[in-house]
Amino acid sequence: MRRRFRRPKKFKVIEPKFKANEKILSPRVFVIDENNVSLGDMDTAKALDLANERGYDLVEVSPKANPPVCRLIDFGKFQYQQAKQEQQAKAKQKKVDTKGVRIGLRTDTHDLHFKKVQSEKFLKKGHKVKIEIVLRGREKAHQVLAKQSLKEFLLSIEVPHTVEDEIKSFPGGFNTLIAPE
Repeated sequence: MRRRFRRPKKFKVIEPKFKANEKILSPRVFVIDENNVSLGDMDTAKALDLANERGYDLVEVSPKANPPVCRLIDFGKFQYQQAKQEQQAKAKQKKVDTKGVRIGLRTDTHDLHFKKVQSEKFLKKGHKVKIEIVLRGREKAHQVLAKQSLKEFLLSIEVPHTVEDEIKSFPGGFNTLIAPE
């Protein structure tokens, strides 16, 4: 049996968000101590000595400032707090789903009513709704009728909504996107 050569997987190098201690490359830094007291602008080597003397790490919290702002804090504790803050921010984000409703050119009135009720339910829950009218075969010759049918369907929806994307053509028909107000 023939053996195949397997290339080693390439791993992404994840750079830390904050530089600490010897990884700070700037020659001068603005230092804030553990009690939030500003110590001013000083050499990085002197700031590192001060951090070691007090038993803390020198962490670059604002690298884009001129000179970069560094704090005397416990780096592990700082990373833990940052991870917690990111997790809380992620939990507070509201994810809006886009639901889809498909109708056809020959869809019966009862089915249209059912899809209208479904769309209204999605809008009440706060989701965006993508409404598509699908054209098959010879139906593609009646694009004006399809556009008119889609406009009528939009007018039939009674829940207050805004049209985010106007009616657009795609290879299989037309679609539009509506969102709750």
